[in-house]
Amino acid sequence: MDEIRSARKIVALCDASSTSYFVYKGVAMGFEYELLSRFADNLGVALEMKVVEDMDCITEMLENGDGDIIAANYTITEQRKQDVAFSIPILKTRLSLIQKLPENWHQLGRLALDTLMVRDLQDLGGKSIHVRDHSSFYEPLIKLNEDYGVPLTIESVFQETTEELIQQVMKGEIAYTVADENVAILNKAYYPSIDIKTTFPDSQLVGWACRKNAPELVDTLNFWLESFMESRAFAVIHAKYYKARTQHKKKVFSKYSSLQGAQISEFDAFLKVESERIQWDWRLLAAMIKKESNFNPLAEAKSGASGLMQLIPSTAAHFGADSIFDPVQNIHAGVSFLDALNGHLIKEIPDSSERVKFILAAYNVGLGHIRDAQRLAKKYDHNPHLWAHVSHYLEEKAHPEFYRDPVVKHGYCRGYEPVQYVDRVLDYYNHYKNSYTN
Repeated sequence: MDEIRSARKIVALCDASSTSYFVYKGVAMGFEYELLSRFADNLGVALEMKVVEDMDCITEMLENGDGDIIAANYTITEQRKQDVAFSIPILKTRLSLIQKLPENWHQLGRLALDTLMVRDLQDLGGKSIHVRDHSSFYEPLIKLNEDYGVPLTIESVFQETTEELIQQVMKGEIAYTVADENVAILNKAYYPSIDIKTTFPDSQLVGWACRKNAPELVDTLNFWLESFMESRAFAVIHAKYYKARTQHKKKVFSKYSSLQGAQISEFDAFLKVESERIQWDWRLLAAMIKKESNFNPLAEAKSGASGLMQLIPSTAAHFGADSIFDPVQNIHAGVSFLDALNGHLIKEIPDSSERVKFILAAYNVGLGHIRDAQRLAKKYDHNPHLWAHVSHYLEEKAHPEFYRDPVVKHGYCRGYEPVQYVDRVLDYYNHYKNSYTN
């Protein structure tokens, strides 16, 4: 906990799935993501999501310090308890057999349909079930084989996720897989032609996992979960993902969903072109526009800023935008403004990842206030080229003893606003890096 408080962030290892974490129309979503966000807010720290491509490595990544917590629809098993410390369960579910309905299933009655499907797990004898290697699904399948004498074959796969295997069943590429019932119910809404009716007898508990040498984090997590899971807020989040299935399906299958589509916004193609002018990752430019206007080209602020990049008329005109609400002109002018700010800062802050924080802050509040904060940092023996130091003095410019300091030339500033602006843009950017290719 001390390391988390010192870093002012908690890092969650997750999978990219409709239940855990995905991005829709530029906004991070997911049942576990929303719970984690509430937990991080409770701690007063930022949340960083880290998508794990190979789920077989997730425990090793946790042990290596790549994350503080596993939140990936992670089933609590006796084998896993040997390696990690689990929270109290966040979900109770069962294991569902996933199989494809016959082509004419619409025309069949329930009894006729049941005769064509596996309804008794004993009927799995001689059949093959595809599951991800080393997943929690192995134990109940082995138990079915050994304890109940069902001679089934477990086919291991190494790259596919559970949801990808469900999709393969839907396409007829494999005959059977298994999934936690909560995941199965969601995917049934996506793929009506799959059957999820047959379940395994034992319940499954889903929780979050921490390192065994982090008892304080586990205790803090459990204390918060015990309270939050009794709240209306938890019920609303749970209903959003597991009850409102039609709305959830629209999000998951949208072209603006990181799970099924490849777009953050309708302006992606132009962002990719414009970002090359300033050697930025286009996803960073998208994150900035998300924060500025929520991708609304007609957005107007009380300050007089307008358009996708929220330019004031004089700035837009200076950088060649005749029509401030035209997306192409607005983005081009905004990127030109970013390029100009970069020209002011590039020599003194050569590290591009550090410099971008100064550029974002200057775009938001003006370069003059950033210069004031740099001079204050230098005066008080801190590094004027390090954002962690300069952001502190930018916030201090809200207090008379600092904005009246002789080195300050631009007076009062609500410095917390540009600091929060930088944090929010970079937060969006991290989500976009997790979910979309460069």
